[in-house]
Amino acid sequence: MLKKNNKKTGLAVSASLLLSFTQAGLAASAQQDSSADERARKTEQKMTNAERYSLLYSLMPVHLVFGGRDKRVSDEVPVGAGHVPGVPRLGVPALSMTDASLGVTNPHNFRTGDSATALPAGLALGATFNPQLAKEAGAMLGREARSKGFNVLLGGGMNLARDPRNGRNFEYISEDPLLSARIAAGAINGTQSEGVISMVKHLSLNGNETNRHWLNAVIDAAEHRESDLLAFQMAIELAQPGSIMCAYNKVNGEYSCGNEHLLNDVLKKSWAYKGWVMSDWGAVQDWSYALKGLDQESGAQLDKLAWGKEWFNEPLQAAHAEGKLPDKRLSDMVQRILRSIYAVGVDKPVKETPIDLDQHNQIALEVARQGIVLLKNEAILPLQSEKTMRIAVIGGLADTGVLSGAGSSQVIPRGGFATVIPVGGQGLMANQRKQSFLPSAPKSELQKLMPKASITYDSGAFPVEAAILAKQSDVVVLFATRHEAEGFDSPDLSLPFGQDALIDAVASANPNTIVVLQTGNPVAMPWHTKVKAIVEAWYPGQAGGQAIAEVLTGQVNPSGHLPMTFPADIGQTPRPELPGFGTPFGTPLTVNYSEGAEVGYRWFAKKDEKPLFAFGHGLSYTSFAFDDLKVSGGETITASFTVTNTGKRKGIDVPQLYLTDAAGDKRVRLLGFERLELEPGEARRVSVKADPRLLARFDTASNQWHVNAGEYRVALGESAQALLLTATTDLVEQRFVD
Repeated sequence: MLKKNNKKTGLAVSASLLLSFTQAGLAASAQQDSSADERARKTEQKMTNAERYSLLYSLMPVHLVFGGRDKRVSDEVPVGAGHVPGVPRLGVPALSMTDASLGVTNPHNFRTGDSATALPAGLALGATFNPQLAKEAGAMLGREARSKGFNVLLGGGMNLARDPRNGRNFEYISEDPLLSARIAAGAINGTQSEGVISMVKHLSLNGNETNRHWLNAVIDAAEHRESDLLAFQMAIELAQPGSIMCAYNKVNGEYSCGNEHLLNDVLKKSWAYKGWVMSDWGAVQDWSYALKGLDQESGAQLDKLAWGKEWFNEPLQAAHAEGKLPDKRLSDMVQRILRSIYAVGVDKPVKETPIDLDQHNQIALEVARQGIVLLKNEAILPLQSEKTMRIAVIGGLADTGVLSGAGSSQVIPRGGFATVIPVGGQGLMANQRKQSFLPSAPKSELQKLMPKASITYDSGAFPVEAAILAKQSDVVVLFATRHEAEGFDSPDLSLPFGQDALIDAVASANPNTIVVLQTGNPVAMPWHTKVKAIVEAWYPGQAGGQAIAEVLTGQVNPSGHLPMTFPADIGQTPRPELPGFGTPFGTPLTVNYSEGAEVGYRWFAKKDEKPLFAFGHGLSYTSFAFDDLKVSGGETITASFTVTNTGKRKGIDVPQLYLTDAAGDKRVRLLGFERLELEPGEARRVSVKADPRLLARFDTASNQWHVNAGEYRVALGESAQALLLTATTDLVEQRFVD
C-alpha cells in the first residue's frame, strides 16, 4: 500500500487506491498474514537442514528432454511441471506444480487421456475488461488443478505487451498496467480461493521470445517502475499471490532470476512482498542467485542440462556449509514458501467435489463471448438468423475447429484436439510448435443458429477458387488465423500463408465480406477498407466456435474492447525491426525499451500517431452516450459521469477514463474503467477514483512517487483515441513511497 509523507506530522498515512480493500477486509487480511507468518517461523525453526534444502528446488517428475521419469520423484506424484517434497512429520504438504495460464496442461500427454477445460487466450480475457469473470476463470482453474493432484498453479502471466510480434503475448493480458493488474488479480484471487497457490509471471520484461535466454532488456529504472513493475505491484497488492516467477531474460545487464535490484530491492524491500520467488524452468545459472533474491529453483534438471548443475541442490548446500549462504537467508527462503502454503491454505484438508465440466465449459464460453471484439461493422452484422441466404465460409479450418496458441500453456481439451498441424522450427520449444485446433467448429455452430441458410465451406487454399464461391454467395464469412507460440516471435504483422491475398481476392469478388480473425497479436490489415466487418476472436478456447457464431448472429451483443493497440503499420511501433531477427539460436542480443513507460497507446499518444484500431476500441450492436463528467482533485482524481444506452437493444459498454495532461506534461494513462450492462434507455452514474501512481512520476533518487502540483486534464471515451468528454482539476504536490 502507498504511504504518503505528511510534512506537518512526520507520520505516514495511506494514499488512495483505485480498488482499496474494505476496512474489514484489511483487518482480516492482516490477521491471516500474521498467523501465516508466525506458523511459518515456528515450523521452519523445527526443521533440519536437510528438510530446509528439500523445499528449495523442484524436480520435473518426467524429464521433458530425455522422456524418462526421475527416480527421485515418487510414482504417485502426478506428472506436471514440478514437484517439491513435503515434510510429513511437520505437516508440510508436498508442492505439485502445473502450468495453467489458460487451463491445466498435460505436457506431451504424459498423463494419458487426461484433459482439461481450455480457456481463451489471455488477451481475450483482457478484452473482457471484467475482473469478476477473471476471478471465476481463476477459480475454475484452481478446482481442476486440485482435482488432478496439483496445488501450485503456474498461471498469472501478465507481462505488458510491448511488441505486437511477441510470440507469447497471447498468454498475457494487455499493454496497460492497470488493466493487466486488475484482470490478473481477479484470476489469482479466484485460484487461491480454492486453496491452490497462484502466481504472477514473468518478473520482468519478458517482452520478446527471440533468443530469450540470451536477451538483455534495457530500460530506464524509473520508467520501469511506471510501467511493467507497476502492473506487477498492483496485482500483488490486490491478490497477494503466493509466488512470483522471474523471467529468462536479463534486466539491465543482470539475469532476472539473479537480479538483486529487481528481487531484493524492489520486490521484497520496497513492496514488502512476503511470498516466494521461483525461477522459470532452466533460468538458474548459479547458486548465488539465492543471495540476490531467488528462493526456489524450478525444474532443476533443465538447469543441469543447460548450465551444468542443479544449483539449489548440492552447490547451494555446499555454499551454506561453507558460510557463503547465511543461516538467516536460508531460513528466509524456507519461511517464504511455508508462509504461502499457510496463507493460501494448501495444508488444509479440502472436501473434494466432482468437477462440473459443463459448468466449466460455460465459463470458457463466457470468456470467449465477452472477449470477442467487433472492430468494424458497416451495417452487415448481426446476420439475421431466420433469413434464407447463401453464406460462404472460407478459410481458417472453420469446418474443423478454432486455433489455440502453443507452448507451455497449451491445453488438451475434452475429447482431444480436432486436428494438429506441426509447424517446427529451431530452439528448445520447437517440438511444441504446433497448430492445434480445438473442436468447436464455427461453420457447424453458425449452421445451428441459421437453419434456413445454405452454408458452403471452402478451405481458401486457392484464392481464385474461393473468389468464385464468394461471388455466388450473399455473404462471406472469412476466417483468418495467425499461429503464435512460446519461444518464437513473428517477423512482421502480416497474416501467414497468403491469407492477406486471399481476403483481398474474396472481398473483390463480394464486398459483403466479414473477416473473423483468430490471432494472438494485432495484425496488419491492408484489406480493411474492402470488407464490411472485422471481428477479432483471438484464440477463443474450447467453446470458441459457438461464441463466434453467437456474436455473428446477434444472439450475443459484442462487448469486447481491445487490450492492445492495432498499429496501421509496424513502422509506428518503437522497434520496426524485430530485435534479433535472423540471428542463430543462442545469439546474445540487447533490446532497448527506449519507449520506457510509454507502452502501447501511450506511445501512440506521445508520437501523435493514429493506429488502425486503438486500445479500448470495441463496437456494439447498440449505442451509448456519455454526459455530465464531473472531476475533483486534491490528492488524487475522482471522476463521475453518466452512461446511457441510446440504442434499441440491451448491451454492455466499457467507458474509460484517461489522464491526458499532468501539470503541463502531456502524458496519457488509463485511470479507470467500468463494465456496464444497460437496457435500452437505461442510464447509470459511474464513479472512478484514480490510483495516484498513475498520476505520478517515479523518482529513483528518493525512491518515491512524485505528483507535481498543477492542473490535470482527464478525458472520458470509448477508447484511447475516441475521447468524448474532457475536464480539468488541480492536484497538490505529493511525494509518497511504496
